[in-house]
Amino acid sequence: MGKVAVGVAVVCGVAVAAAAAVVVHRKMKKSGRWVKAMEIVKEFEEKCGTPIWKLRQVADAMTVEMHAGLASEGGSKLKMLISYVDNLPTGNEKGLFYALDLGGTNFRVLRVQLGGKGSGIVNQQFKEVSIPPSLMTGTSDALFDYIAVELAKFVAQEGTDFQLTPGRQRELGFTFSFPVMQTSISSGSLLRWTKGFSIDDTVGQDVVAELTKAMERQGLDMRVSALVNDTVGTLAGGRYTNSDVAAAVILGTGSNAAYVERAHAIPKWHGLLPKSEEMVINMEWGNFRSSHLPLTEYDHALDAESLNPGEQIYEKIISGMYLGEIVRRVLLRMAEEAAFFGDIVPPKLKVPFVLRTPVMSAMHQDTSPDLKVVANKLKDTLEISNTSVKMRKVIVELCNIVATRGARLSAAGILGILKKTGRDTVKVGEKQRTVIAMDGGLYEHYAEFRKCLENTLSELLGEEVSESIVVEHSNDGSGIGAALLAASHSQYVEMEES
Repeated sequence: MGKVAVGVAVVCGVAVAAAAAVVVHRKMKKSGRWVKAMEIVKEFEEKCGTPIWKLRQVADAMTVEMHAGLASEGGSKLKMLISYVDNLPTGNEKGLFYALDLGGTNFRVLRVQLGGKGSGIVNQQFKEVSIPPSLMTGTSDALFDYIAVELAKFVAQEGTDFQLTPGRQRELGFTFSFPVMQTSISSGSLLRWTKGFSIDDTVGQDVVAELTKAMERQGLDMRVSALVNDTVGTLAGGRYTNSDVAAAVILGTGSNAAYVERAHAIPKWHGLLPKSEEMVINMEWGNFRSSHLPLTEYDHALDAESLNPGEQIYEKIISGMYLGEIVRRVLLRMAEEAAFFGDIVPPKLKVPFVLRTPVMSAMHQDTSPDLKVVANKLKDTLEISNTSVKMRKVIVELCNIVATRGARLSAAGILGILKKTGRDTVKVGEKQRTVIAMDGGLYEHYAEFRKCLENTLSELLGEEVSESIVVEHSNDGSGIGAALLAASHSQYVEMEES
């Protein structure tokens, strides 16, 4: 009896020891995984580094590329497109003007009544219309006829609050947010469609002529006075209320910038110098690239798998379409190589663009003690549950690394524009004030990104200069801006001035 009992005890002792060993092994394995995960995060953070000296290199590179793009067509990755906007709104514009803002699957029609000097915008109305998917891949006539019908309906509802000056034709500003080669303020041919549109017979055509023909078919007597890019519209909208606005930056799904250049500083401009001696340049800065940009293997992979490899490199590290995707790619590597979310890699984490920037922003800005928002977003978006507070803190840190790099590089781009225009220094005895009009969902809704951008710009400029530089939100600049540019480029302007 005794012998059997001893034997069992010994066996049980071995079992207890083995179980303890398994626990220790699991803990070591777990801590080994944690160490590996932290290595991935640390290495990523180092490669995303944006010390001030590096940001200055980026700003200088931006200025160099701006010069090259202004010197000749194709001289730089920066297109530096001449917008033909040589008269920005002054605030004295008066009368009724319309705008059409076509930039995606919806378009907006808008009317504004301008009161002239000191009165500003007296009244405005707008209507948003969605475009049926069939028209996005149909014919040019079908798309523009649809737009003209909606525009005609909108004009028919003008009402007594809006007064067209007697004997005048209605005028329209047309914001067209697709790549266009402009040949004048009111003409430009479509280079290619983007954003899900694919209408072959419009490519190479003058989009203003296409819209004008459609309006004529509807019996709508209206003239397109200005064809503008959304960034140029934002600049005009900002300038209308503030004469110190010198540049506009859009930080949304994509990113771009426009600024006011001295006409004689544009070597590729061969026309007569405008009376204003100024010209708005649409930089198309999303396409900027430089060896000084802190790119990681995740950025290279994202670019290689994108619809436009090798293009829009700057946009791919600063804009809303891509920030969440970069975070997802790092998390996926942590899941695959360090089992960060357990032994099985969460299937949702493998889906490109499943983690959108608004989700990233909500996680980054979670102030609850146990990071409840992070837990909920992981569960809802990636179907990942059972995360510890420790893990959630790492995810917040990852969001912070990606947003900080994007915001600081955006600030460096703005510094590049200020350097090019000589506004990065304070001249003795001069009271120069420069306003940058900002728009776009990323800038508007991602508070941490916005604060980081503004703080970095102050850091780059220094205390004295940053007092003269103001970053201002210009909401819905592109729609209002198009109507204002229709006013400042009206066929009746000369008549009023004489």
